[in-house]
Amino acid sequence: MKTHNHLFERIADTENLIAAALRAARGKRSRPNVAAFLDDLGGNVARIQARLLDGSWRPGAYRTFWITDPKRRLISAAPFADRVVHHAVCAVIEPLFEAGFIPDSYACRVGKGTHAAVDRYTDFARRNCYVLKCDISRFFPSVDHEILLSLLARRIRCGRTLALLRLIVESSPPQEPVRAYFPGDDLFTPDERRRGIPSAT
Repeated sequence: MKTHNHLFERIADTENLIAAALRAARGKRSRPNVAAFLDDLGGNVARIQARLLDGSWRPGAYRTFWITDPKRRLISAAPFADRVVHHAVCAVIEPLFEAGFIPDSYACRVGKGTHAAVDRYTDFARRNCYVLKCDISRFFPSVDHEILLSLLARRIRCGRTLALLRLIVESSPPQEPVRAYFPGDDLFTPDERRRGIPSAT
């Protein structure tokens, strides 16, 4: 399996951070906090960059609220400046994992999405008379932080990038409690290890 190093410099690159801010602002430019960030885009990006490079960047507090669409779930929204960092990280590491995804995974992928998924479903439906409809029960609340970080470390060898990813993952606010066991767990493991990451909105 190919591993990747020297990623952090690309994450903290000025152009990458500016592009990340503009992506994070899509559809949200009228919000006061987003408008204020964009009003001093260069200065805000420079401050984020300086904190990333000197190791002082820390995630801010999430804002949490419940939505129903159609089932009730907890949403955790990061501060806008943190979302800029998230987008900057994704721009660099997402391509490292994209090639390993199956073709029929459509959520949150460039060139995929709902319309492509419906087209693919239509194609399948014309050739098959059975369908399996299923969901992973409480997926985001049950994600084990250490397992997630160890999987990331299998592909990423850049120490500063892994440290940044750990900061982001461990800043996750408490999610809905899930009593789930993974291979190697004992009776008390669910109480000893952090689980749960914010659900995608």
